[in-house]
Formats: sequence, structure tokens, C-alpha cells
Amino acid sequence: MDKNPGKALTGTAPIKESYWITAWKAGKDWLLGREGKIFLLFVGIFLFAYYLPLSSPKVQEAILEAFLMLQAYARNHTLTCVVPALFIAGAIITFLSQASVMRYLGPTANKVLAYSVASVSGTILAVCSCSVLPMFAGIYKMGAGLGPASAFLYSGPGINILAIFLTARVLGFELGVARVVGAVGFAFLVGLAMAFIFRKEEKAKVAAAMALPPPEAPRRPFWQTTLFFFSLVAFLIFAAWVTPRDVTIHLTDGRQVKAVVLEERSLDMIFQLAQDFDGKKKDDQLILPKERFTRLEREPSLALAVSQVNFYIAGTILLGILLMLWRWFTKPEIDEWLHHTWEFTKLLAPLLYGGVLAVGFVSALIPPQYVASLVGDNSLAANFIAALIGAFWYFATLTEVPITQALIRMGMDKGPALALLLAGPALSLPNMIVIARVMGWKKAAVFVCLIVVVATFVGLGFGWLVG
Repeated sequence: MDKNPGKALTGTAPIKESYWITAWKAGKDWLLGREGKIFLLFVGIFLFAYYLPLSSPKVQEAILEAFLMLQAYARNHTLTCVVPALFIAGAIITFLSQASVMRYLGPTANKVLAYSVASVSGTILAVCSCSVLPMFAGIYKMGAGLGPASAFLYSGPGINILAIFLTARVLGFELGVARVVGAVGFAFLVGLAMAFIFRKEEKAKVAAAMALPPPEAPRRPFWQTTLFFFSLVAFLIFAAWVTPRDVTIHLTDGRQVKAVVLEERSLDMIFQLAQDFDGKKKDDQLILPKERFTRLEREPSLALAVSQVNFYIAGTILLGILLMLWRWFTKPEIDEWLHHTWEFTKLLAPLLYGGVLAVGFVSALIPPQYVASLVGDNSLAANFIAALIGAFWYFATLTEVPITQALIRMGMDKGPALALLLAGPALSLPNMIVIARVMGWKKAAVFVCLIVVVATFVGLGFGWLVG
């Protein structure tokens, strides 16, 4: 009989157990690391390609639509929205001192000022959920507090002043007012919630900021830096100026039809009908090859007048920016700016294009009539589904209004309509992927969940109020 029972516990069994635990931990660490993520990406692509039913006409159509959306994004949004935004992000890193960003948007900044500036910034920037990302990445990497940065990330595409006026005119005054009030309050609420949930990390950021050395003296007068950034933002606004989408289509056979432009592609355009036409009903989508119409007529307006000369205005501003660079900035500074812009491009561009491709593929498989059937009342489930669909769907600037109008006429209730308008423009699948890359998957998941949940309950409350 063994007089030392503990001896049995020190044999080979514990060594074997220790080996498997060590192997498990090593495997888990590898999977969660960079190489493991690349491996999982390869596995996912392999499984998708292996099981994709290419013989299905619906899948073939979805693949074509995915690449058509990608091409439309490249042609209509990349050069006029994303590229200027990337240069602005690079300029934030290069020409703004970290002390300046921390002073106005950092964790120790005046909360009312920081959240007010971040929450109303979208009234100036008429950009989509993807175009705002480079600027968000710039201010976040410079030390902006998570709360103000999150408020800016939502408000950039979410509180577009043109979209708010269009919502009131097309969908009704009630929905227009609810959207502007909900969007501004939404930005405050999401920002405050993010700061509270991750308050421990924010305290660490404050401690790190307090340990920073005193800021260096400015390289140039404050007014020069202010004018330079104002010019960069003005260039983005006018380069990305959206031409009014309500049109009268003049067909080659002499007929005319009123419609709303949803997307312009290389060989055709997608419209939403404003009247019954050619066997299709009002609010149905119509895809017309460009050779089938002679011109698009738009009602005279200030927005139309600006859209006719917007590139001349943007070109003039660009010349001013180049003159400022020549007179006020050194070559090493410009080289550093281009370097940071290129770094942001490498970080964001592949994720944006991949996300747009995925959204185009999935959205082609889901007909609008099916979406409308899920949100036909003001229940909690209907509002949640509307917010969730809006979060993953990609909306080009201003297209959320006619799309929501069509869904309402298919039976969508007003509560889910507001939930869609609050969640949709601010989020999209490519937007989520980039956010996760910039601030981590945990923060990105909380940010997305906050928007979906708050949009759900705001839509539910609005539906009860006006129902």
C-alpha cells in the first residue's frame, strides 16, 4: 500500500494534462492572433466558394449586382467622397497637435462643448456611412475621447441637413422632425453610453494624456491651420455635392416618366418610379439602359444650381489648398501628410470595397416586398428588424428617403420607418468592418448594438405617439 497518496498525483498524468492545456492555449492564442485571423479568412473564402450554388439564376444575378454596386461605389463615391476624406484624416494626424484634439474632444474636454461639436457635425458633412470613417479614424487616433468620437461617427452621415429636409418633404413633417430630434439626441446618447461603458479605458487615456509632455509651439499661426482645414472640408462638401434625385426621364420613344434616381451605373441607371409606368407601379424600381433615355430633367433649385458648378467650386478650392501648401507648409510636412494618408488608405480601402461587395450580393437576394412584410406594424419585433436591416444595408447619400418611402407604401409602419432612418445612414456592413479595425471588435460591437437598440425603442415610441 502506498503510504504517500499524493505521490500518484505527481506521475505522468499531470504532465499529459499540462501538455493538452498548453496546446489548447497556444492554439487559441494563434487563432486570435493575426495569422489565425488570416487562416480563418482563407477558410471562410474557401467554404463560400465551395458551396456557392452558382447554377442558381438568383445567385448569378446577386453576383452581378454585387459587382455593379462595387463599380457604382468606385465611380460615384470614391474620388469625390472617400479620397478627400482620407486626405483630411491624414491632415488631422499631421497638422493638428494632439493637445488641440485632446483639448476640444479628449476625455478631459468640456463635455457639453465636445458632444455638441461632435453631434451636429453631420449637418455640414453630407457624407455616407463609409466616407465619414477616415475622419473618425483620424480624430480617434489623435486621442479624441471615445464618447465624442462615437458621437461624430454617428452624426457624420446620420444628421445630413439635406436628407432631413428631404425626409420632411417626402415622408411628412412628423417624420422629418422626429428624424432631426432623434438623430441629434441619438448622437449624444450613443456617445455618452460608449464613454460610460468603457469608462475604465477612458480613465487610462486621461492618465496617459496627463503624462504627455507640454505641447510644442505651433508651427504656424492658428488662423492658417484653421483656414487650411476649413478648405479641406469645403472641398469635400462641394466635390461630393449630391445632384437632386427627383427627375423627369425623357425616353427615346418620346414618353416621359417621373422618378427618383437611386444609383447611376456604367451602362444603366436604377430609378424608383414616382408614377405607374410600363406595367410597373409607383415606387417600384426601374432599371433603364442609358440608351433608352435622352436626358433627365430636374426642377430648378439652389441645390441643382450648385450641382451644375460644384466641380468648378471644388477646383477653385483645390487651387487655394495647393497655394497654402506651397506658401505655409514645408516639404517634410507634406511628405508626412502623404505618408499618413497612404497608411489610412491601406487600412480602410480594402475593407470598404469588400464590405460594399458583400452588401450588394446579399441585398440582391432579399426583395423589398419581403422586407416590408416584416415591418408592417409597430411591434417591438418590427422596429428591431427595421433597425437591424438598416444597420447592415448600405445607403448612398439621400437614397434612404425614397427607399423608405417605397417600403412605407408597401406597408411599413411609421415606427419602423423612423428606426430604419436612424440606424440606416449611420451604419453599414463595410462601415462596421472598418470601425472594428480602428477601435477593436468589442467597442465596434457595442457601438452597433447601441444604435440598433436605441433606434428600435425610438421607433417604437414614435409609432405609439403618432399611431
